Amino acid sequence: MTSIQQAVTSGLEASSVRFGYRGRAVFDGLSLSIAHGEMTALIGPNGSGKTTLLKLLSGVLRPAAGEVRVEGRPLARLSSGARARLIGVVPQETSLVFDFTVMETVLMGRTAYLGLLGVEGREDLAAASAAMRRTGTLPFAGRLLSQLSGGERQLVLIARALAQQPRILLLDEPTVFLDIRHRLEIHDLLSRLNAEEGLTILTASHDINLAARYCRRIVLLKEGRVRADGPPADVFRADVLSEIYDTPLRVVSDPDCGVPYALPRNSGPSGV
Repeated sequence: MTSIQQAVTSGLEASSVRFGYRGRAVFDGLSLSIAHGEMTALIGPNGSGKTTLLKLLSGVLRPAAGEVRVEGRPLARLSSGARARLIGVVPQETSLVFDFTVMETVLMGRTAYLGLLGVEGREDLAAASAAMRRTGTLPFAGRLLSQLSGGERQLVLIARALAQQPRILLLDEPTVFLDIRHRLEIHDLLSRLNAEEGLTILTASHDINLAARYCRRIVLLKEGRVRADGPPADVFRADVLSEIYDTPLRVVSDPDCGVPYALPRNSGPSGV
């Protein structure tokens, strides 16, 4: 395989990564590869390492050993601007420090493209407008973030990442504080971006059933190790999920679409 072919297929890769906090190991030789065009969910209980892994894959953190590569290139050798043009990051919604407008917030995603003066030009405004159009946030471009609902603010954060024009999108619990309508709206959006534009998506999620419904690949983490990796039908096994989440679960199949989902063992119709 040539280096160009490898770049096209490899996407994002962690190889034998080791990392820890204050002497406590989080990952000890973790390896994971995300191919271009995949829509993958990273699931697991609290403390399993999901957020830390996303920070390592985005370059916010650097491994103590091993390597992270993007499109075949070592991530550590890329400038912050080069990383931003390849990888967009959507964090969990956080409290507002400054109350920017939606347009101002989305334009922050253009930082990697600005010249020495840091002034947005016509191309930056066009990219920001296109990102807001894709996320349905253009109608309130002039409103302050504090005037938006939680779901609308999260869409703005996705638009900010899309304004970077990345090839890979990493999301950390993008729907954790939202109601079911906004959760579905955001997952529908991510699914469209993946299917219609080929955007590579890796999203960390606590909602394992929505992850199974929307993602073709599930990576299941516990205590810094990949415990299962594959299509939802392979990963969603009662014995595996019960052990991972330390609670008795069963798996049933959605009668409408055949997608597996997990339930407490003692509720509803009998499962698998």
